[in-house]
Amino acid sequence: MNILETDHWCLLLPPEWSGDYHDDVVRIGDADEVGEIEVTTLCKDSGTVTTSEIVAMAQEESPEVASWQNSELGQFKGLTGSFLDDDTHVQEWYVSAKAVLLYITYVCDAENAGMDDAAVTEILGTLVIAD
Repeated sequence: MNILETDHWCLLLPPEWSGDYHDDVVRIGDADEVGEIEVTTLCKDSGTVTTSEIVAMAQEESPEVASWQNSELGQFKGLTGSFLDDDTHVQEWYVSAKAVLLYITYVCDAENAGMDDAAVTEILGTLVIAD
């Protein structure tokens, strides 16, 4: 396993997955190029991100998601939902720990939906807040 670390969080990547930084977004992909995870980090100036802030942001920023479910990714908690956009399957998460809010997407062709679910769950399940 490889460690992918930012100033605000880190996670473990299996050997066939790699991550890189583009502007303020971390992109994570596997060698098969089936799909891609993107992580955007937002930080509050003070205080902890609340559940109501997560709900409000998810509803405002992702109206395409018809139904949100509670989600726990390592030390981060929040919401997840998915939708189809043309021929693309999109899974989104809005999760937080302390003052850090992560907006995470996993995108793949609709015909490949579900193929990377176990790997994505394993990877995102290792998320921890940075010290």
